Amino acid sequence: MVKLTIDGKEVKVPAGTTILAAAKSAGISIPTLCFHGRLDPIGSCRMCVVEIEGCAHPMAACTTPVVEGISVTTNSERLQRIRKDSLKLILVNHPLDCPICDKGGECLLQDLVYEFGIDRVEYQTPKPERSSQYATPLIRYWPDRCIMCLRCVTACREIKGIGAIDIKGAGYGSQVVVIDEDKCQSCGECLQVCPTGALTENLSRYKGRPWLVKRVPTTCTYCGCGCQLELNVEQNRVMAVTTKEGKGVNRGSLCVKGRFGYEFINSEERLTKPLIKKDGEFREASWDDALSLVAEKFKSIKEESGPDAIAGLSSARCTNEENYLFQKFMRAVIGTNNVDHCARL
Repeated sequence: MVKLTIDGKEVKVPAGTTILAAAKSAGISIPTLCFHGRLDPIGSCRMCVVEIEGCAHPMAACTTPVVEGISVTTNSERLQRIRKDSLKLILVNHPLDCPICDKGGECLLQDLVYEFGIDRVEYQTPKPERSSQYATPLIRYWPDRCIMCLRCVTACREIKGIGAIDIKGAGYGSQVVVIDEDKCQSCGECLQVCPTGALTENLSRYKGRPWLVKRVPTTCTYCGCGCQLELNVEQNRVMAVTTKEGKGVNRGSLCVKGRFGYEFINSEERLTKPLIKKDGEFREASWDDALSLVAEKFKSIKEESGPDAIAGLSSARCTNEENYLFQKFMRAVIGTNNVDHCARL
C-alpha cells in the first residue's frame, strides 16, 4: 500500500493507483471532463490538474500514479484559474446552444461551465471547417459541439475493439472522422460516452428533455444476454434508450438492436391484442379466451395423438429465464422433447 496526503487527509491506496482514484476513495472530488471509468486515462481536458508538493507544474490527476509520501492539493486559487481557462479554451469552438441541444440538462460541460461561473466566450479564433459526416446514420455528429475529449474514439477502440473512428488533424483544426465505415456496428458506444451534445441520436423525431422523460429500467429482449437498459418515456411514447454506466451484465453497453431498435413499440402495425381465427377470419379476443383456446387444443391433441404430436419453437428475443420455463413447460407439462430454438433475428 502507498501512503500519501490529499488536501491534508492521509490516504492509503494500492500501488499504481492514480491520484484521481485515490482522491475519489477518500471522498475528495476533482472535476473531470475527458475521464471515463471504463476507459484508460486520456488526459486531454486538463480539468483534473492538481498540485504536488515539490513539483513546479500542476499534474493531471487521471494519469499521474501515486507515490509514497507525496502531498497533493486538489483545490487552490491557481488550480481554479487553470481549470477555468481550460473551459474557456474549450468554449472557443463550442456554441452556447444549450436550450436547443439534446444533451441540455445532462451535459458534463454544461455543468462545469455553470460551476465555474462562465457566462460568455472570452477567447476568439477563426472557426475551423469540420465535416458532419459520421460512421452511421443512426447517430448525428455535431462537429461544432465536439470538445475533442477523445472519449468516443477511445471507447470505440477499447470497449468495442472496433476502431471505426479516429482523430484527424491537429490543434483547433482537428476533428473526429470515419476511418473505416465498414467496421462500424452502429452500437452507439461513442454516443453513450460523449460528455456533450456532439453525438446525438438520429433515429426518432420525438425528443424528450431529461427532466421530462421517465426512465423505466428493463431488460433488452433481442437476445438472451439480459442487457439492462432504460426506456425514456414521455406521454406513453418511447423517446430513446439509455443505460446506466456500470449497471447490468452489459455495464452500460448495448448493441445496435438494443440501443436503436425501439420504434416498433409505438408502431401502428403492432398487434396489441390476441387474434383468434373464426370462420376464416382473425378476430380480436381477450387473453383469457386466447389462452383457454390454446390449452384446450394442446389437451385434445395430446389425448388423440400423444405428446410427441406437439412441438415447441422458442425465441431468441426471450430472456434465458423465459426460454428455460418454455422448455420446462414442453417437457414437464406437455411431455415431449420436441423443443427447438432459432437464434437468428
